Amino acid sequence: MINLEKIKRAHKAISPYINRTPLVLSNYLSKNRIVKLKLESLQITNSFKLRGATNKLLSLDEEQKQKGVIAVSTGNHGKGVAYAASVLGIKSTIYMSSMVPQYRKEAIEALGAKVEIIGNNSDEADLYAKKLSKEQNITLVHPFDDEDVIAGQGTVGLEMLEDFPEVDTVIIPTSGGGLIGGIALAIKLQKPSVNIIAVSMERGPSMFESLKNGKPTDVEELETLADCLGGSIGLDNQYTFKIAQEKIDDFVLVNEDKIAEGIKLNFVEHKLVTEGAAATGVMVVKDNMSNKLGNNIISLICGGNIDTNLFNKIIA
Repeated sequence: MINLEKIKRAHKAISPYINRTPLVLSNYLSKNRIVKLKLESLQITNSFKLRGATNKLLSLDEEQKQKGVIAVSTGNHGKGVAYAASVLGIKSTIYMSSMVPQYRKEAIEALGAKVEIIGNNSDEADLYAKKLSKEQNITLVHPFDDEDVIAGQGTVGLEMLEDFPEVDTVIIPTSGGGLIGGIALAIKLQKPSVNIIAVSMERGPSMFESLKNGKPTDVEELETLADCLGGSIGLDNQYTFKIAQEKIDDFVLVNEDKIAEGIKLNFVEHKLVTEGAAATGVMVVKDNMSNKLGNNIISLICGGNIDTNLFNKIIA
């Protein structure tokens, strides 16, 4: 199981390759409470995913590095793997479904990875990559359900607690659970009283449905402004579902209108360009969508990779 020491080792290992992102006060949201934003949108690849990908690649032996790595991604994980692989001199191929926006594919290719489009959704691309990984004995860098990836994402939680020890609530956009799993472990293993609030979109929230059903559950992947939160947690989920069961204190779903409002709010009030997933947490605070909200809140701004045309349309 992932312990605090493993997350601390991950932080030391990846620190030369990542940004320690700022934690800033939201004056707009701090009404009768303190609300801070952890800006992983300012990470090198504009998403937290670089942390887990870098930690995973650093854990490989020389033979694995020589063979290269593959990954399945809706965008941000692919960018993280592509960038980390390039910096570490490892060949990478990223598999994406036809649902993924073209701008995300081009962004990954620009970082030096080969990109192949497989299937009509993330699950089909995932099945293909798993088969290839087994047949060719090549490392598949899982986007969330991997101990090294989870520990890497958990480094966000270490920084949150170091920079804001008074924190009593952390709000985390949630998809497969690697991010919320790592952060929840990093924080609760040091300060168990902190409330961990998961937030996702109403359209196809796999982790939410899985927790509701008491077991990993597939959901239909639907178009959403929070496209980075799409996809299944996997019926064969080994780590993140169990961590989520144990560590999440509340789970909030946000509709598409609220996600659009959050994107606009982040730009107008915080001067931040954020993707749909990163807009969900601020809406939980603004609209008091959880009874677990305390007085010292951190909302994670998980990424800033949004299509320019879509962004312009929303903020117009």
